[in-house]
Amino acid sequence: MVSFDREEAASGPVIRGFSGNAFRIADRIVPGGLWLTPEDARDWAATSLDSLTAADLIPLLALDPPPEFLLLGTGASMRRPSPVFMAAVEAMGFGVEAMDSRAAARAWNVLRGEDRWIAAALLPL
Repeated sequence: MVSFDREEAASGPVIRGFSGNAFRIADRIVPGGLWLTPEDARDWAATSLDSLTAADLIPLLALDPPPEFLLLGTGASMRRPSPVFMAAVEAMGFGVEAMDSRAAARAWNVLRGEDRWIAAALLPL
């Protein structure tokens, strides 16, 4: 198991590590996808980048105030989302930073440690 440790925890959910193909949030193991906001972490049923649409993310991006951007974890490896998906999310007013889900989890912790107001959608590892 890979583990992340910090001296000071960021506010809101922090990804503490990975266990097999799952994320660890505090003492909870999340075996599938994960949605993160600065205030909450939720299980996410999405399983594939290919079937993901911008409409699937509307509840996640409905933060008040709106997130600075969306951190998109594309699963076990880095894959580029389709141009149609990217254009649709950008038309909603959000930038997208895509990377593999492990890298996105680490980026989440760093950015939240800087108190950045972001949202993350991490596909399963």
